[in-house]
Amino acid sequence: MIQRAIIKNIREIFFKGKTIMIFGPRQSGKTTLLGMLARDIQDKVLILDCDEPDIRKELTDATSTQLKHRIGDARIVMVDEAQRVKNIGITLKLIHDKIKDVQLVVTGSSSLELTGEINEPLTGRKVELLLLPFSTGEMINHTDIVSEKRLLKQRLLYGMYPGVINEPGNERINLSSLSGSYLYKDIFSFQDIRKPEIIESLLEALAIQVGNEVSYHELANSLGIDQLTVRRYIDLLEKSFVVFRLRSFSRNVRNEIKKSRKIYFYDNGIRNALLANFTEIDLRTDKGALWENFLVSERLKLLNNLQIESKRHFWRTSQQQEIDYIEEKDGQISAFEFKWKEKLTLKLSLTFLNAYPEARTYMIHTGNYMDFLSGQPEEWSRGN
Repeated sequence: MIQRAIIKNIREIFFKGKTIMIFGPRQSGKTTLLGMLARDIQDKVLILDCDEPDIRKELTDATSTQLKHRIGDARIVMVDEAQRVKNIGITLKLIHDKIKDVQLVVTGSSSLELTGEINEPLTGRKVELLLLPFSTGEMINHTDIVSEKRLLKQRLLYGMYPGVINEPGNERINLSSLSGSYLYKDIFSFQDIRKPEIIESLLEALAIQVGNEVSYHELANSLGIDQLTVRRYIDLLEKSFVVFRLRSFSRNVRNEIKKSRKIYFYDNGIRNALLANFTEIDLRTDKGALWENFLVSERLKLLNNLQIESKRHFWRTSQQQEIDYIEEKDGQISAFEFKWKEKLTLKLSLTFLNAYPEARTYMIHTGNYMDFLSGQPEEWSRGN
């Protein structure tokens, strides 16, 4: 079994008076994670699978007396796929408040309906964690860094979903199934989507534009819908953990683009499946975009797994000067350029360097990207 980095974070929260909420995209391994946790725990564990109709019925509008009877002498209660239960927030609040010596661990495949129901009942009572597809760091810990480097082109094409990693040879079949409406099924379940086909067309458009600025106006025109609908659908896709946004960085320069955004996919395989394009990397014209999406999404996983808080941006001016990726943490700015081919020198915009002389600058390429994804900044390749 490939060990998940999030397990360490979960264990550190056990019996600290908080309900542990684990969110993440479908098929990212949440149910498997609960099983791994349960096997390592000495206390009695109760797992309630809300895919089962009788479990859903038990947890819907349950009284504290009924819940105490159901939980019995279990010390840890795990509720899997909790978003399937109506009024689940009230039920979780009762367990948290009325059964004091129990640690509650809850998973949900989407933040849509689940967080909407739990925010008020569990205010001040919960800690939220995010489980994403396998990260580069997790794969290195499972095998070794040499093996993972050899598989780089495979990762750029097929991504890091557990079903893809664990079933070599069936990558395209699994991604075809996952990249369909199954991945964002919760949107249709919880939201009033009048034209579901628009979601698919929007995803294809976003897949094509990875690494570029995204214009809501242009998307609206090409899809034949209004900008408000584009914004709403992108927000829903982000809450379903299909895509995520980077906003532009701006502080000093007059001609900095201040209200723009880039949109990336949490997984390269999903992006390629949406375009039905698994052509080998060396033959592709979009390998730069794939490389950028991989690095940004893997960096997000690293920060998430290490629980490092930082602001993430890109930078661009109206004269098309740009920086691929920027992190800001505790007032320190780090600027990164991504190159597929290894280069000896880094040339950054003088406008940026003059505006932010305190910024640390780096070039990330195929020769040093493992340092970028390992959380060891002292090993990154510094720019001049």
